[in-house]
Amino acid sequence: MFEGMNRRNFLQLGMAAGAAAVVPRWMKAQAVALPQMVVQNRAIAATTLIKTTKLYDNLYLLQGVGGNMALQTGADGNVLIDSSYATAVPHILEAVGAVSKSPANALSKLINTHWHVDHTDGNEGLHAAGYTIFAHQKTRERLSTSQTIAAFHTTFPPAPAGALPVIAFDESMHLWHNGDSLDLVHFDPAHTDTDIYIHFHNADVLHLGDIYFNGMYPFIDESTGGKIDGMILGAQKGLSLAGDSTKIIPGHGPLGTKAELQKYHDVLAAVRDKVVALKASGASEQEAVAKKPTADFDAVWGKGFLNPDTFAGIVYRTL
Repeated sequence: MFEGMNRRNFLQLGMAAGAAAVVPRWMKAQAVALPQMVVQNRAIAATTLIKTTKLYDNLYLLQGVGGNMALQTGADGNVLIDSSYATAVPHILEAVGAVSKSPANALSKLINTHWHVDHTDGNEGLHAAGYTIFAHQKTRERLSTSQTIAAFHTTFPPAPAGALPVIAFDESMHLWHNGDSLDLVHFDPAHTDTDIYIHFHNADVLHLGDIYFNGMYPFIDESTGGKIDGMILGAQKGLSLAGDSTKIIPGHGPLGTKAELQKYHDVLAAVRDKVVALKASGASEQEAVAKKPTADFDAVWGKGFLNPDTFAGIVYRTL
């Protein structure tokens, strides 16, 4: 979810500060009362180029700092899924321009998979570049007000007006765009209470947002409605939509397959079941975590964003 800071990034912070005088006005407007993790990751994103991977004739995976993005191009205009960090916007627009088949005057759309800053911080800059923002209604509500993620001891200020979705839906939306049929469907509760998936039918590509962390334990934001059972149900829904050749875009991690999503689902379900049994036996959160319910999977799954004990504690609290 939110990429961390290390010593090698220290100089990048200085570079970003030195560039502050020439950043666009929309970026300066956002730089007020921001959590340190946002400041740090904006600095990293400012110097990180976007990696582009072709998934279909007019559909691409874009990867940089923050959540995985997808781009569809064509005569109807670009469709971009998620917006990374504000300082990544120039790199995103450069990546889009390198592959876009959309006319210059075509209307572009930005779809947010959920409210978290590593997927929405670039909203304002992309809106300024002509993108209309789509999302679930709860994403607009959470971006409109201060949000606290207790696990990070961090409060995020309301997003600026230009970053807010202007087209929102409650359960689902369907788009016919650039020769494809797109489903936008809400999961609730899952990673948060704002999550959606985007299914490109003809391209056979499924973007699951942060329902899916490929190859690592996922972060579940209990402060804004996330629950382990919802994550498992979300993975089950993804499995029901995917075929053996479907390309599955996770919120974080490499491009996935149905087989990899199945492994992810099975790990979550197995850890959940072990924690359920410990909690039912009367174990406190600390006692349950000490029993190492993730031990069978840590060698592979414990090297990502969350350490195993942190993940086990979140599972316990969100049952």
